[in-house]
Amino acid sequence: MITSQQMRAARALLGIDQRQLAELAELSLPTIQRMEASDGQVRGVVDTLVKVIGALENSGIELIGENASSIGIGRGVRLRETLDGKSQHRVGSILFDQAKPETDAG
Repeated sequence: MITSQQMRAARALLGIDQRQLAELAELSLPTIQRMEASDGQVRGVVDTLVKVIGALENSGIELIGENASSIGIGRGVRLRETLDGKSQHRVGSILFDQAKPETDAG
């Protein structure tokens, strides 16, 4: 299953809005809005959940279930890398990607 928090985090990693996710999943915008507005685990028609999960996974998102094998603990999302080690969809970050690395002067 997927949580509303995972859906929002996955969209953020991909740099897409709710309308774009709806298009990728071939669902209506109100359906995506309703799913993301739920508290915790998303409930809905199984076919709808499968479409959203499939759209996210096809876009490079790996959904991490409770206590699933991962470096961290708990639920989350991460971008899945390709065999050559590059992410399938790179999204820049204002906080991290734009910062210049500090050099150790001494």
